[in-house]
Parts: sequence; structure tokens; C-alpha cells
Amino acid sequence: MANEDVATIIKKTMLVHPAKPHPITALQLSNLDRKCPELMYLVFFYAKPLKNSSSNFLTELREGLEETLSDWYPAAGRLMLDGEGKLNLDCNNFGALWVEAEAAEVRISELGELSMADKFLKKLVFRPKVSSDGLFELPLVVVQVTEFGCGGYAVGIGTNHALFDGSANFNFINAWASKVSRRRDEQYHAEIFEPIHERGRLLIDHCHSHEIAHDTNNGILAFDHLYQLIKQAVSLEDIGRKQLDEAYKISEEGDEEEVVLRTFTVSKDMIEELKSKVDGGSCTSFEVLAAHLWKARTRATQIPKERTVCLQFSIDIRPKLSPPLPRSFTGNAYVLSSISTSSESLLQDPLSSVVHEIRQAKNTVDDNYIRAYLVALEAPRYCDILPPLPELLIVSDWRHTPFHEVDFGTGEAICAVPLAAPVPEVAYFMKSSREEGGVDVRIGLMRKHLVGFCHCFLQTM
Repeated sequence: MANEDVATIIKKTMLVHPAKPHPITALQLSNLDRKCPELMYLVFFYAKPLKNSSSNFLTELREGLEETLSDWYPAAGRLMLDGEGKLNLDCNNFGALWVEAEAAEVRISELGELSMADKFLKKLVFRPKVSSDGLFELPLVVVQVTEFGCGGYAVGIGTNHALFDGSANFNFINAWASKVSRRRDEQYHAEIFEPIHERGRLLIDHCHSHEIAHDTNNGILAFDHLYQLIKQAVSLEDIGRKQLDEAYKISEEGDEEEVVLRTFTVSKDMIEELKSKVDGGSCTSFEVLAAHLWKARTRATQIPKERTVCLQFSIDIRPKLSPPLPRSFTGNAYVLSSISTSSESLLQDPLSSVVHEIRQAKNTVDDNYIRAYLVALEAPRYCDILPPLPELLIVSDWRHTPFHEVDFGTGEAICAVPLAAPVPEVAYFMKSSREEGGVDVRIGLMRKHLVGFCHCFLQTM
């Protein structure tokens, strides 16, 4: 790609504070929030704004963010440790990081398939340097707005996963976009959720106040499956858990150059064809697509037949809790469900059998499961930074959070794409922006497996 090596020039860096500061307070995080306190990045591409100069538009974006931070005040805070050494939020109004950049030699139309511009995408987000104070001085929200030579622009947004899950992140960005749209058009109106930040019902004390069935922990297989994969990866069955943790705290940079991110669009017709192979179509799009992806990836990566492979997928617990959490809950509200088998069995089993296992795993997630899951997270069960686990596939379902529809008053995004997750084993299911009823599957693969994966995944036989 011709323009991937073109530099972006940083023109301004500043902190953006809430327009109306919130009283300083500490917000207790749940164990779900504490799992991954890292910045997760999305890049949005937009056409040239038709109204106002670029400088005015940047001001509108920045001031819209200031307004949004008033309601979403934890996003202007910092991480902190409590007296027990547990991670919480210091809601101190320190602000989000705002960066303005320019790539004057770049035209969006010349970039080709935007989701494949791996090197260039990394230049459209700002990664703050970590000092000796580490996580505790880093902003929880980082925004880089990059103007292109064609007048179009990109918004690269990093939000700390301790703040939001995918659903809450979508609501936050939508709230910001709505503030900007209203500045550009006084007649603009959109339904915006009033954010609920308190984690109350997901805290351990609340979970312990409810009786949990004694056999529930036996049903939470995500932890045990992951630990078994780690042991399998290093072939050290007889070492202690602590030794394993210390031996495999490796840098995530190890395989970075080998792993490439690609987006595959699955048409509505292909999904329906896959469904027709499962009990006459009596399954969900998620179930059949996850099953097909798992089989295709396992075949393409040529995992030895005796190795254990594992599929894990996130489930939004907002509607699963009793009573349900509101849709506007801003914390992490998902758990992982898991199934595991041998590579040989997975490839030999019919698609319908794998779909049935996925459905069973989904149906185990209820209020009791969720509370037991939160309690189980209290104890460290495996290393904080995973070794490479090619036998693991994690699916995150973003179909109900259509990021490409986020509109800052200049129209929907040309493209909205997530950058690499902290672990390369994650695949995202996203509502397709170009195929009505289709699904975009965003996945990281080793370059040497791309051709084989395309062949296995983009066919239904």
C-alpha cells in the first residue's frame, strides 16, 4: 500500500477536561473490570465535513468531548490501587488526552481496503508513553484526530478496558458524537442513554450476599480450559501454578510482525446456507458462524489432531442477571463461556454438532453462573500475560454495536475498525457496513495461514 509509510505529524497534544467537573470520588471496580486494564483502540474514517472550516470542526469535536466527559466522568479519571492493592478508579477530572495530527500527503481514496492498512492504522492512534508510575498516571481515554490531504479525517479512539466493555464503549462514543452533531445542527435529536457508572451489583460483597449453588464452579469451564491450554502450550504438566505464571510472563511483541489483522465479510446468503445445514436452520447466526469459524481456523492453522482446541465467547450479562442490569450500565458486563475438544474431533464432527455445543454453553450462563464467575475471578488462576495459544479462539460479538454508524454530524463512517486486541486470539463479529444482513469477521492470523484460512472460511461445504 503506497501510503502506509507516509508519516503523520502531531500538531497538538493536550488534556481535555469535563466541561462541568464532577466531585472527586473513588469508584470501586468489579473483577470483570480488573481483568484487562489496557487501552483498546478503534479507528473511524470520515469524508470531508461539508460545513465549517477544519479548525472549527476540530473545536466542535473537542468541546463535544468536554461535554461528554461531564456525564461520563469516570473516563476523565485515572486508575488507582485501594488499601488491599486492588484496582479501582479515581474520578479526579484529570481529563482525556487529545491529539491533533495531519497526514497531508494521504487521500483516503488512495488507501485501498482500509481494514487491511495495518501499518498505517497504527499511526492514527496515540499510545502514551508509560513512565515509572505506569498505569496510574495514564489517561483512560485517548483521542487522535488526523486530517488527510483530501479533507477527510480519522478519529482514533483508545479507551481503557477497565472503564468499558464493547457495549458501553459504543454508548460513550455515540454520546460524544451526538454532542458534536447537536453543535452542528440544533434540530438534531437522538436517543442517548443516561450512563450508570456504579458497579454495585457486580461487586464481590454483593455476590457473597446471594447463595451460589455448590456445583456452579464445576460448570465454569473457561478458567480450566484456558489453564489446560497454557499447560499444553509448554508441555510442563508437572510444574506448579506459580512456576507456570513466572515462566510465561512474556511480551506480547513476540509474534506481532507475524500476525496480520484481516476483515472477512460473510454475506447473508452464506449465513443462511450455513444455517440450512443445522437442523433445518433452527440456530442463530452467531452459533453457526462461530462454529464455522472455529472449524475453519483450526483446519487452516493445521493444529495437530491430538491437541486440545478451545472456543470461548463473550456473553453480555446485562439481560442475564436477575433483575437485569440496565442497558446504560457503563462497566464491563460480560462473561466467557467455553467449549473444548480435540482438533481431530472438531474437524470430524458435523457443523450441527458444534452448533449444539455452543448453544449448550450459552444456555449455562444465568444469574447463578455469573455470580460464581465473579467470585472465581477473585483468585489468580493463570498468568497475567498469556503465551501464544494457537489452539484458543475467542469470539467477541459486536453485531449489536454498529460502530460504523457513529456520526459526528458529517455522516456515518466510511469504515470503523478495531486494532489488535491484547491477545491475538480474539475475533470480532461486526454488523457489515457494506453487505445488508451480512457480518464482518475481524481476526488476527499468522501471514502463512491467510491463504488456507480464506479457502476454509469462505466456503460452506
